[in-house]
Amino acid sequence: MMIIVSGHIDIAPADVSAFLADIEKINPGNKPDSGCLSYAVAIIAPDIARLLIAERWQDQPSLSAHLTRKETLAFIGKWSGRMQGDILKYDATNERPLMA
Repeated sequence: MMIIVSGHIDIAPADVSAFLADIEKINPGNKPDSGCLSYAVAIIAPDIARLLIAERWQDQPSLSAHLTRKETLAFIGKWSGRMQGDILKYDATNERPLMA
């Protein structure tokens, strides 16, 4: 079953460049056969450094593998005390084109 991850993270405005560089290092979209269908982080409120998180995963085992990779764990360790937000995951069972 496909997994959708969606939400936002707030970080210090001075940390945006470093945060985005670190995100790119763990981006599973750069790894063939990761089970990641899409992975995006976008700045939606520059004045408060709010970032939108949007991910699509083939299944829970693919997401779990990403979350337990040493690079991902290092990222979480580095940023966990420096980010706040609300990120949730959803089971997706009926994917179809938006205009269908």
